[in-house]
Amino acid sequence: MSSFNVPAWTWVLLALVVCFAIVVDLVAHRGDHVDSRRRALLWSVVWISVALVFNVFVAVYFGLEAGEQFLAAYLLEKSLSVDNLFVFLLIFGSLGIPPSEQRRVLTWGILGAIITRGVLIFAGAAVVARWHSVLYLFGAILIIAAIKLLRSSEKEEESRLLLWLERHLPWTRTLHGHHFITRVSGKLVATPLLLALISIELTDVVFAIDSVPAAFAVTEEPFLIYSSNLLALLGLRALYIVLAGWIADLRYLRFGLAGVLGFAGVKLLVAKWFSIEPLVSVAIIATMIGVAVAFSVRANRRDHLRAVTAGLSAPHYH
Repeated sequence: MSSFNVPAWTWVLLALVVCFAIVVDLVAHRGDHVDSRRRALLWSVVWISVALVFNVFVAVYFGLEAGEQFLAAYLLEKSLSVDNLFVFLLIFGSLGIPPSEQRRVLTWGILGAIITRGVLIFAGAAVVARWHSVLYLFGAILIIAAIKLLRSSEKEEESRLLLWLERHLPWTRTLHGHHFITRVSGKLVATPLLLALISIELTDVVFAIDSVPAAFAVTEEPFLIYSSNLLALLGLRALYIVLAGWIADLRYLRFGLAGVLGFAGVKLLVAKWFSIEPLVSVAIIATMIGVAVAFSVRANRRDHLRAVTAGLSAPHYH
């Protein structure tokens, strides 16, 4: 994993790209209308295109290896961010947040994630620069996270977090327009929107503890890790709308995500003796997610055919 000097103007360029993208997104989605799945898919293509254009800039300015590292880190974060969508579905469903307000909560949630990811990435980079052997700890964390994802029920864990917030945070079950805080009987209380926002922010921190160390398996350069994380987060809201109706049916996706975490963990643990090229990492990550999705779709079709066959063969009484 080669290191290189990152001039200040490239950080300014990244900030301008992200700020411009956020402004465009806010202007394009002002009001209370809810995007259709087709429109959300188009926006997903837009955000992926923005990331790929920035990827080309990285490859041209910093070299092909840096470009490959950015692409691998972006795909890694994009894949693991799908895990967040399960949590979004659970939180919004539990609190009864309508689709028109989900967009508002996700916007603030993503803005908060941009800050928390930056803190975690730069803290991680500082620790790695001082104690390089901490990468072995990162590897172990990822292996444990992969095993935990296979063995535990994510929905149960997020339900416990939501229940804890409901018990300890004064709130009302009634939505009050777009407000995150309202006044009930003279007291300030949280609305379901604020409860959803806090839940999303806290769970993102938990996910970042997995995804940030995973990015260090691809590159140790903070600029590449942070830029790939930011550009992956930008399209998360549109991706949620695209996959919201399908993601619950991807029964084997967690195996693919666990495989990605496990691969990143092993890559960190064996990096001293065995190096895996960034493009090979990209291929492995894409294959794991692709196989998991393909098996999920195949299983759903098989179940549907069985249900249809059973319905046709069932006796009919008149």
